[in-house]
Amino acid sequence: MDTTTALLSDITTTVANFDQSSVLWALIVGIILAFLLGAGMGANDVSNAFGTSVGSGVVTIVQAYIMASIFETLGSVLVGWSVTDTMRKGVVDTTQYADDPKELLLGQVAILGGCAAWLMIATVFHMPVSTTHSLVGATIGFSVVLRGFNGIQWMVIVKIVASWFISPILSGIISSIIYILVDHTVLRTANPVKSGLRILPVFYFVCLAFNALMIFWDGSKLLKFDQIPAWGIVIIVIGVGLLAAAFAHFVLKPRIRAKIQDSEVPPTPPIFSDIESGRGTTELKEFAEGETQPLPPKPESEPGKIRKFFMWLMPDRTRVDSRSTTQLFSTIQVFTACFAGFAHGANDVSNAVAPLAALISIYRYKSTEQKESVPIYVLLYGVLAICVGLWCLGHRVIKTVGQKMSEINPASGFTIEFGAAMTALLASKIGLPISTTHCLVGSVVAVGSIRSGEGIKWSIFRNIVISWVVTVPVAGLISAGIMLLIKWIAL
Repeated sequence: MDTTTALLSDITTTVANFDQSSVLWALIVGIILAFLLGAGMGANDVSNAFGTSVGSGVVTIVQAYIMASIFETLGSVLVGWSVTDTMRKGVVDTTQYADDPKELLLGQVAILGGCAAWLMIATVFHMPVSTTHSLVGATIGFSVVLRGFNGIQWMVIVKIVASWFISPILSGIISSIIYILVDHTVLRTANPVKSGLRILPVFYFVCLAFNALMIFWDGSKLLKFDQIPAWGIVIIVIGVGLLAAAFAHFVLKPRIRAKIQDSEVPPTPPIFSDIESGRGTTELKEFAEGETQPLPPKPESEPGKIRKFFMWLMPDRTRVDSRSTTQLFSTIQVFTACFAGFAHGANDVSNAVAPLAALISIYRYKSTEQKESVPIYVLLYGVLAICVGLWCLGHRVIKTVGQKMSEINPASGFTIEFGAAMTALLASKIGLPISTTHCLVGSVVAVGSIRSGEGIKWSIFRNIVISWVVTVPVAGLISAGIMLLIKWIAL
């Protein structure tokens, strides 16, 4: 009984020492900074998500903005809540602020300020940086000022840092595998359009079923999706996939086929096409056989066989896809662009609102525990800020990933977006705040390396990597500076 009384006494003392009116200014400033952070993220991160679609000419910048606004919102509300918890409670041990919640509340203002400032600076210089990096750096920055290095959860930091390397590599591998599969099953066949239309329902089944799995598996507590049993999730996932496949087969295929036929121009037969392709005509063969005797073939070495296999496996860099093939993949890429926006909303929007969610929770409940779920209005506020930033400043970064780093066409653009979106969504579900920016850049580099005749513009890639490296320390230093100023004024 004595222990309980002492605990209640401590809590009462803590609450009594925390006067809400004394930190109302911090709440207001935090809400404004959260909007600036969201706007900076919309201008920078969301631009990356739709950069490949704009780069390949599938959608205009305005169309990309409209789709981003819709699907970012859906991703953040339906999937994003799980990542928010990692960012607001995982990086720093919040229990060390239990005796003074006001410090942690003011720390959130420093996080928002440091992160927003760095994102705006990066956007001005056309650098596609990661909001996730910025938030982690800013969180460490304020905590070092208030508690030194005590309380920083280094194992969580290590996992997050590891994910920064794992995410581009994994995304690049997934996108490359998808592109090679598309190359073998569609692009290098005798009739790519016919082959592409044949696998279109399969692609829609995989994509929508995967999305449904991400939404309903351990789903949002707010929408009661976490109460759906496993067998129910299986039925929903398969049902959504089959509906998508049916829609692709009965509605999309006839429309795409008609659109391609309307715009097709009869191809002009190339001169000497048989000679250039290495097949040769009967006349040439007879002439050659009359002049010379064929030499017996040399036995092929093991390295030669391996090289021949890889030459067969990898795409032909010199191949130029026909106009009808490009049109087919343009239609598919519009869909994958929306998928990428959904994945970005699921992961990065949640990161951006994490400090604001913590700020509101501490202000309302005068506690550092933050046991309640992230309110939906906080997520929606974050999405609103992101859309404003995207519409006003998104054009500054969207071309760096989408057009400058590598040559992207609709076929490669679709595989880049699909691989990056899969990686980001999987990470969101396990609560790992990875960078969607890293996923997309990793996919652009991987697919560009195996298919683009021009390859990768490594100078652009180098600048992007440098911006990644400096993000954590710069955001941390800005946050630490703001925290020192707040400490001097308010603590």
